[in-house]
Amino acid sequence: MADRLLNVAQVAELLGTWEDSGERFPRRLIAERRIEFIHVGRHVRIRESAVEAYLAANTVHPVTRRRGLRTVA
Repeated sequence: MADRLLNVAQVAELLGTWEDSGERFPRRLIAERRIEFIHVGRHVRIRESAVEAYLAANTVHPVTRRRGLRTVA
């Protein structure tokens, strides 16, 4: 099954930036070449999998502490 091609507004909604900045953040990602995109004529489209890859690449996982390891200064 092929990926859906999303417009910039749809990407902003997926990223959760629509309410704050509208299309500015996804357009900045495109301008800085930080996300993969496709030109369809004059229009810019972004694969849904590219948005998921961007989110996965920029996800910060929590650090877990080990019990019993204490250092003395």
